[in-house]
Amino acid sequence: MLRFGTAGLRGPLREGPDGMNVTTVSRATAGLADWLRERCLGGGAVVVGRDARHGSAEFATATAEIFTAAGFAVTVLPDPVPTPVVAFAVRELGAVAGVQITASHNPPADNGYKVYLDGGSQLIAPADSEIEKHIEAVVEPVARQAVTESGADLVDRYLARVAELPGLLGGPGERADVRIALTALHGVGGEIAVRALAAAGFTDVHVVDEQFAPDPDFPTVAFPNPEEPGAADLLLALAERIDADMAIALDPDADRCALGVPGPKGWRMVRGDETGVLLADYVLRTRPTDPLLATTIVSSRLLSKLAAARSARYAETLTGFKWLARAGDGLVYAYEEAIGHCVDPSKVRDKDGISAAVAAADLVALLKARGATLQDELDSYAVEFGLHAGDQVSLRLADQAAAGASVAALRANPPSEIAGTPVAFTDQAQVRGRLRTDALIFDADDFRIVVRPSGTEPKLKCYLEVFAPAADPGDLDNARQRAAHRLAQLATFCRALAPGTE
Repeated sequence: MLRFGTAGLRGPLREGPDGMNVTTVSRATAGLADWLRERCLGGGAVVVGRDARHGSAEFATATAEIFTAAGFAVTVLPDPVPTPVVAFAVRELGAVAGVQITASHNPPADNGYKVYLDGGSQLIAPADSEIEKHIEAVVEPVARQAVTESGADLVDRYLARVAELPGLLGGPGERADVRIALTALHGVGGEIAVRALAAAGFTDVHVVDEQFAPDPDFPTVAFPNPEEPGAADLLLALAERIDADMAIALDPDADRCALGVPGPKGWRMVRGDETGVLLADYVLRTRPTDPLLATTIVSSRLLSKLAAARSARYAETLTGFKWLARAGDGLVYAYEEAIGHCVDPSKVRDKDGISAAVAAADLVALLKARGATLQDELDSYAVEFGLHAGDQVSLRLADQAAAGASVAALRANPPSEIAGTPVAFTDQAQVRGRLRTDALIFDADDFRIVVRPSGTEPKLKCYLEVFAPAADPGDLDNARQRAAHRLAQLATFCRALAPGTE
């Protein structure tokens, strides 16, 4: 049986209990409904949404009809919608649960069932295993009752909130003067992103036509993830052609956002850690009382330094927004290096690529008004805090068990040095408390490596970060060269962990 992993179920479209199909979705919904009733939440509001993947419409219908037959007040969002709209709707309506049918940025053959509880946050233990027990106890056939789509106004309410963000977080800037290139990567975020940007004052938006309309086959990319090599090539070409100020790439369900910037060597995509510190500093411009910034154990150490310098509190969590959304009171911004950003946790307690895109555009407007760029801002951080250069080695394996086995082998025989430098080894599976997880950390004076199996894909993931001081802006090129050389050494070490993979 498919197990509840990151926020719910995810797997290949195929028959049987180990695949995503109507039977799997029906059993999951019936089990979730039983679990909610057991907690005296029966009859409460439930929100159901979907993306445009193969099977999503059928799965969403089954989910809504089963909740309706079980006595819940179901709101079905019309048409395919971005995942953050569902997270927003759950919180906006005070719903007891929400379900979004999506596999985010997984390959075309996959789909998933994402669950929101606790005011619009992703589910966590022990709820996941408790729900699984209820699923196992489901007796088929599962009752269904027709339901009418009724949530169109929630999309408008979400857009109205996103349009307010520039006013909440920063000054007005010269928004109409910012030229933006945007791609939806064949997902569901294109139209809503353009509407959100326009409502916030950004009207000079140009889209990658070949990738704008939802297409579950994702024909122009090998993997529909802005982080994958080549996925943003059409976007960067468009940005250069139109002389854009910034480029924005959303993943297929629009909960992630990647930025592209021009530079002396042409356009490049900004790493999630770089966007993280840019948006964190932007959010802190409001100077909220005792603000909290949060990121994960695999993200850059730069956010902790920024927080200390800006008199903000800082928290680290395990990977995933199910933990980041619960980082603590006063949370104003959270991010994970995998291009997930939460700029409005009071309304959307999950990563939200559309609101992040609007906030990033407003930052570009603010910087452009004073003759600066996102790259200028990143350079200033490198001088203030030292250059933090990062990379990720992601090794695709036969299955998720193989990724876990690779980590186990490294745990059993950890190196005492990497690239000729002594390292301190931390096994996160052995630590006490909330940061215990299946991950290994290697720390040296000038670098850090975190190795873990992916929670959603058959991959072994290695997160690399190198620290290089820069005395002044004139020293940045030298610092980048030193960092690039060091990252190459670390990447060689990581690829050797699973030879023969890419």
